[in-house]
Amino acid sequence: MQALQYRAVGAAPEVVTVPRPEPGPGQVLLKVTAAGVCHSDIAVMSRPAEALGFPLPLTLGHEGAGTVAALGDGVTGLAPGDSVAVYGPWGCGTCLMCAQGKENYCTRAADLGIRPPGLGAPGAIAEYMIVDDPRHLVPLDGLDPVTAVPLTDAGLTPYHAVKTSLPKLTPGSTAVVIGTGGLGHVAIQLLRALTPARVIALDVTEEKLTLAREVGAHETVLSDAAAAGRVRELTGGLGAQAVFDFVGAPPTAATAAACAAVEADVTLVGIGGGTASVGFGATPFDAAFRAPYWGSRPELIEVLDLARSGVLDVHVETYALEDAPKAYELLHAGRVHGRAVILPGG
Repeated sequence: MQALQYRAVGAAPEVVTVPRPEPGPGQVLLKVTAAGVCHSDIAVMSRPAEALGFPLPLTLGHEGAGTVAALGDGVTGLAPGDSVAVYGPWGCGTCLMCAQGKENYCTRAADLGIRPPGLGAPGAIAEYMIVDDPRHLVPLDGLDPVTAVPLTDAGLTPYHAVKTSLPKLTPGSTAVVIGTGGLGHVAIQLLRALTPARVIALDVTEEKLTLAREVGAHETVLSDAAAAGRVRELTGGLGAQAVFDFVGAPPTAATAAACAAVEADVTLVGIGGGTASVGFGATPFDAAFRAPYWGSRPELIEVLDLARSGVLDVHVETYALEDAPKAYELLHAGRVHGRAVILPGG
């Protein structure tokens, strides 16, 4: 079968021919219908060898959807042909966090060598993939896999971030979204669907801000050194009750902190290497800073339910498997409008 692999440290990913996998006991073989491309993949491919944490080559793709092709011994509750989405942050299944469905916060995964598909285990940008356990599959139930597959990360991650701040997003409140690309443009839609808050979107180009307005942002601001001041002007000097940074670079982390109101939530989602200085006098009184990771299995079910209700419209660009390296080039250059999705079936 064909697969997109990261094969050597510092090299570009390439499409190669690899053996089709067979499911072992308890595993599920998926015929992949759609797989997402993400900045997290680029971050992984930017690491030096000593920081990689897993062997190469690696089949990329941590956002996956497909149809069940074969079941390993002992698997029940699924049948060949079922259309499913893959829950990506795999855990041990038995620790306290996993027992709550919070496998994204599994306390034993690192020690057991359990890694997400595409981020250590073979991923979804291939004709077929192995899913380690049927609990990591969620029925699509009529959703289009092409537009649903980004929801497994680009939908789940902002949903997890936004959900925690819902109590603060009351009538008259303001939410700031920094970075309106793959995750950010979904976050805007989630905020509009789940809260009465005014949404202010920040990004570096007018093209990206146009997308933010299309998906529901009330106000848009160019993300530069003056952005936090503009947010304070728009909020009468108070700042925002919730700030979500989907870039996470040093300048955006500083902007996020500077946009916060008293008792605000500041959530640093992006993995751009930025940090916020927190302390008495350095941040507004009682502001809470968080750095969440992905989301839980129950939350993925909730995100897919939201998609079925029609409140989420993920903007996707589709590519054939042989064009997947080009999709990464465009993503790295900031030229993907929304989310790039690979279609291994053509």
